[in-house]
Formats: sequence, C-alpha cells, structure tokens
Amino acid sequence: MLSRRGVRRWVSSVLVSAALISGAVTFGAPQLSAAPPDDPKPSTGSSDGPAPAEPTTKQPAHPAIDHIEPINDRWLRVFVASPAMSRLVEVQVLLPRDTAKPRPTVYMLDGRSASPTSNNWTELGHADTFFEDKDVNVVLTVGGPASFYTDWQKPDPVLGTNMWETFLTRELPPLIDATFNGNGRNAVMGVSMGAEAAMMLAVRQPQLYTAIAAHSGCFSMGTDLGQAQARAVIATYRGVPDNMFGQQDDPAWLDHDVTLHAEALRGKTIYMSVGSGIPGVHDVPGTPGVDAATTISVGGPLEAATNNCTRRLTDRLRVLGIPVTADFRTTGTHSWPYWADELARSWPVIAGALSR
Repeated sequence: MLSRRGVRRWVSSVLVSAALISGAVTFGAPQLSAAPPDDPKPSTGSSDGPAPAEPTTKQPAHPAIDHIEPINDRWLRVFVASPAMSRLVEVQVLLPRDTAKPRPTVYMLDGRSASPTSNNWTELGHADTFFEDKDVNVVLTVGGPASFYTDWQKPDPVLGTNMWETFLTRELPPLIDATFNGNGRNAVMGVSMGAEAAMMLAVRQPQLYTAIAAHSGCFSMGTDLGQAQARAVIATYRGVPDNMFGQQDDPAWLDHDVTLHAEALRGKTIYMSVGSGIPGVHDVPGTPGVDAATTISVGGPLEAATNNCTRRLTDRLRVLGIPVTADFRTTGTHSWPYWADELARSWPVIAGALSR
C-alpha cells in the first residue's frame, strides 16, 4: 500500500503526465507561427491555435480602445492599446439586448489552448448563445495560451509579453465600463488553466470581483504538485516556466497560491465544479467536437487530478467559514461539453451575486 507521501507523488505524476500528454494529443503539438498583423481581421478561428509570436508595435502610452470590429450587431472584436502588454490586445465583447441601462460585466478566461483569434467559451462552450438573453456585458479573452492570465516576471521567447493581470484588472475594466455602460460589478469565470487564473485574479484583486466561477482547475501554485502542473502546462507551448514566477524557490509561486491566500475570497460568491474522471454522458462516440477515446484516456486522468485540486480548495474555504457552491460530479472528463453544461448550472449563482 502506498504511503500518504507516495499517494501525493502518484497524483502529481498523473497530473503532470496528463497535462503533457494533453498538449501533444488532445490539441496537437503546438507549432510556432509568424507574428500576426498589428490589425487582425475578423475570423471565427479554430478552437486551438499556435502560440502567437510577439507583434512588433509601438508601446502604447496609456490604455485606450484603439478600434472595434463587429462580428455581428452584438458580438464585437475590441482592440485595446495596452501599455502593460506593449501591444494591441484583442478581447471580444458580447452585448445584451438592452444596452441603454448600466449592467454588470462577466470576464471569461480561456483554457491552456487559448487561440489567437477566438475564445473556446464561444467556440466550444456556446457562450454567445447562452448569454443572448442575459442582461450583462461579457468580455472574452483572446490569446494567452499557457499564460495563466497572470503577470510574468520576464517576456518569453515563444509566449511573448504576458502582463495579463495588469491588463485584465487595471487597464481593461475602466475602458469596458466607460464604453459599454458597465456598472462596476464584475464576475470572472474560467476553465482548467483559466479556472486557476480566475481564482488568482480574485485573490490578488479582491475589490474588483463580486463572483467567481472556476471549473476543473488547480489552485495551489505554491505546492510542489501545483508548481509542477503549471510548469508542465507552460512547457506544452514551449515556454520557459521560470519566466512566469521565477525559479522553483521564488516566493512569487507562493504569492499566487489561491489555497494559501483563500482568506482574500471572503465575501465573494464562489462556484466551483469538477468531474470525477470517470467517463460520462459526453464521453461517447458521436458527441460533437469530442474524440471519445482521447477524452477518456487523457481527459479522464486529468479530471481526476483536478478533482483532487478542487477538493483541496473547497475544504480550505469551508475551514475558513467562507461559503462555496461546489459541484463534484460523479462522472465526466476534462472536456468542453461538461464546461458548457456548467456554464448553465453556475449562472443562477453568479447572476444572483451580480444583481444584489
């Protein structure tokens, strides 16, 4: 029988192996690409994409919306001049039917394979359809593969400049509120890598968010397991993990550990979900956009590991007396059909917080 330490090592091994395999099998080995044009054109894109090279542009002097391109009358590509990111950064915005009155804003973070032209929340999670009748602005990140939507210590030769925390929490919200009639109440949602990122942003900028929804993430960046998981994710896109938070003993890893700093989540509405890793209703041949064999062999072990991560944080929150709504599904792999389901399940909790 394995000792407790042996069990932890086994779980860590499963998590890291699954993350690495996921990069090579589920999404395809990342390919390097040429720098995209400074003024990207509308494209629905694919659910995956190579990590974009850093565009060559003059660093903006101050945050500002440079231009807007409609996908349709209520779905926009918004290009933001970002001093922090040293370039134009695209986000996509979904508008409600009634744009006359102020409304809350929901920020939606992508997973590890974030495409440079779209967001998997719309490509695979059908967020554009789901929010069609909701009275909120929705802001979707575009790009940022393997970035954890955080501020990196150094630019990366492959993944470029990543100052996402500054961009998403300081530069972007005032522009969104001023341009799209936001009322200052915000929620943040994420899946997988984006789930950990959403929680990190909420811990580090607690005044900004009223509610957080995190699906199938890990939240203990400062532990050996958590750091190994993050380093594996970055490596799948040929990034240099030390460029994010430094070497293994750098205190920045602990600074971004959600479980360690969970007290900062007090007063927030929190929804978390995860499957068990056991194949479920969507892990069958014929499910649109799903390779059942891959989701079972890769997504199963990965979801089992994130189940352990999620339980660790929910246990910590409950010890602290911080309320959390947690959906531990008895089946389900690490794949988008389950996260699309969780968008609908989590929304009443998040909407209730935003409307108070």
